[in-house]
Amino acid sequence: MISGFATSEGTLRFAENSNVLRTNFNKFQNLTLSNVGMGTYLGESNDETDRIVTNAVKQSILSGINVIDTAINYRSQKAERSVGKAISELIQEGKISRDQIFLSTKNGYVTNDADIKQDFWEYVKNEYVSKGIVKEGDITSGYHCMTTTYLNDQLERSLKNLDLECIDLLYLHNAIEGQIKDISKDIFLESLQSVFELYEQKRIEGKIKYYGMATWECFRVTPDNSQYLSLKDTVEMAKKAGGQKHGFRFIQLPYNMYYDQALLTKNQLFDGESISILEAAVRLGIGVFTSVPLMQGRLLNPGVMPEFSDLKPSLRALQFIRSSPGVLAPLIGQKSSEHVSENMNIMKIPSIPEDEFLTLIKKLTS
Repeated sequence: MISGFATSEGTLRFAENSNVLRTNFNKFQNLTLSNVGMGTYLGESNDETDRIVTNAVKQSILSGINVIDTAINYRSQKAERSVGKAISELIQEGKISRDQIFLSTKNGYVTNDADIKQDFWEYVKNEYVSKGIVKEGDITSGYHCMTTTYLNDQLERSLKNLDLECIDLLYLHNAIEGQIKDISKDIFLESLQSVFELYEQKRIEGKIKYYGMATWECFRVTPDNSQYLSLKDTVEMAKKAGGQKHGFRFIQLPYNMYYDQALLTKNQLFDGESISILEAAVRLGIGVFTSVPLMQGRLLNPGVMPEFSDLKPSLRALQFIRSSPGVLAPLIGQKSSEHVSENMNIMKIPSIPEDEFLTLIKKLTS
């Protein structure tokens, strides 16, 4: 297994050696991270897609991206393996070192293994139930499980899939979204506290550096929604689990020119003031990565996105997101060499200065 993790020295060296604009990297937690990252959600669970994704990850990294995002349930564990293979090959080829790459994965959803030819529930029974990893009632109707026993098992599988000794960022995946239909909010929060305690222990063991929550609804909806979470309260839970030096430092949520709630909805109460989740994250020192920048291609249709530059639609979408105050990087799913080449052109131009971005927002929302 590959030892090490992303470091301040390694990520800075990556930025300095990359053939992209130095301004297209953000400093966070003493790490130098590209302001566009790569996601690995879509694709068939077959060997051909494995090859394509592995090559796309390698091409993305060599194009100046050092933020790679995946999840154990993506392509039924094969996405993690493709990412691990790409990183391993680049290290063996002498093109990168482990300390230059910031890698995140997620757990929480119940997944099978596409490389084991079994029916989904047969796999669950053989791998989880018979081994005591899950018991009756642990899996919700949303195919989600956040018991510490299950999450610990999933982390070990992720480490093996990725061939890494340490993962830079481990997200709890769509936790309240996958749980709240079956349990009360109070029980959910008790479970979340236990998960944070588990993740803090895994930091001590050196298996993860940071943890966070990859979400769909909870940080975008209003407080009257059962899925709502206060980011400030969530950080307080992390402090209870790990003290002031806790590892809860990142969240992930949908954000683009259509899903604009992260920027425009003032749903977070902070010292008596209602502010957006992006602003709350800045005040709390939480890094924000964003998902679905193109809404799986739907934003690329003619006339869907507002015009504000001469950039192609895909680059315009990325430019908008990465220029938003409080966003570390959008995570763009890309597999074909042509799409990687096109999308990575964004790394050759600067993002929009904050004052110009705020002027743009006023224009687009007026």
